Amino acid sequence: MRKFILTGVAVIAIAAVGLVPLSAGASSGAAFAPVCLPAAVKGVAHCEAIQLLNPAENWQGSHEPGATPGKRPGGGGGSTTPSGYYPADIQSAYGLGSAISSFPSGSETVAVVDAYHDPNAASDLNKYRSSFGIPACGSGCFTQVAQDGSTNYPNGNTSWSEEISLDLDMVSAACPGCKILLVEANSASLADLGTAVNYAAKHANAVSNSYGASEFSGETAEDSAYYDHPGVVITASAGDSGYGVEYPAASPFVTAVGGTSLTKSSTLRSWSETVWSGTGSGCSAYEPMPGWQPMTASCSMRTVADTSADANPSTGVAVYDSYGESGWLVFGGTSVASPIIASVYALAGNTGSASASGLYTATNLNKVTSGTNARRCSNYLCNAAYSLSSGYNGPTGNGTPWGTGGF
Repeated sequence: MRKFILTGVAVIAIAAVGLVPLSAGASSGAAFAPVCLPAAVKGVAHCEAIQLLNPAENWQGSHEPGATPGKRPGGGGGSTTPSGYYPADIQSAYGLGSAISSFPSGSETVAVVDAYHDPNAASDLNKYRSSFGIPACGSGCFTQVAQDGSTNYPNGNTSWSEEISLDLDMVSAACPGCKILLVEANSASLADLGTAVNYAAKHANAVSNSYGASEFSGETAEDSAYYDHPGVVITASAGDSGYGVEYPAASPFVTAVGGTSLTKSSTLRSWSETVWSGTGSGCSAYEPMPGWQPMTASCSMRTVADTSADANPSTGVAVYDSYGESGWLVFGGTSVASPIIASVYALAGNTGSASASGLYTATNLNKVTSGTNARRCSNYLCNAAYSLSSGYNGPTGNGTPWGTGGF
């Protein structure tokens, strides 16, 4: 599989006056490999997964007591033992244990929308689940369909298969009792992905989209065509190229999900988070500001993000894949955060009335108050140290989950 290694160069050059986007690897110098490179064609998306290379050397996270992370040898292939955060870590970091223990298994369905086909999705998902003591997800629990709901699957793609594995594993980590629907679009075009979202929204309570494309002048028409689904929560990754806004995260009909660096700490919560330098954020060029967002002199349009979760590859998560690269891998990117947030919405059990707007009045979120995704930035749109009085900032939104109350 072809990998594009990043050590200090941004994936995309973002044009912004006075701002220079930080690269995904700028804070640590670790070697990262974006799973999908941004498309140069308007209306074509890329997946937001980033692989951490040589995690035995570069992974900076730590596990809950009693967990024993695997040590992966150097090189580009997978390992036989998992490095990266485990489900127990995600559940502990975001206070999900109580909600998981009381969750009526199978009562909510989380859909993940991705491009192309992963023929090993079901077996890889159950390898992940069995490795961490999560019951297998068989018939009635896991469903895999093409964008029209059939089993006439699109062509396979080893890059997007890694994204698929990441998405499915994160739903399993954050909501082990949720049903999972995988909808595979025929291609990475926004039209095909949007068609897949429309199908997913008819069959799931929450829909995660771990992809993005450059904003474009006609995107508001896409909002109503594909992402306006009252009663269904739609999440979308904010992007992995530092300061700047992508679509569909810019849509006011989705919950835009930014990224953090998640580490163990001595705080009461036992975890701490800062802005991940690679996360997308900012002021949309085309989307009007919804009434539930704060309007400021810095931005009179839709701002990104609304909420956030772990996304730094150096504090990334364990994922099992056998179609792209065989074995255990470590991934970051806002592709990690989007399915986690969709699953937290499902755990809350009230997806029919939930939306991004509720996050702006929530009081039980973990506020992130440090870190930036752009150099020379003294603005809440790109620096958490300048959060608004409500605690809102662009890179991490209103904060990260603490239980399900805010969702």
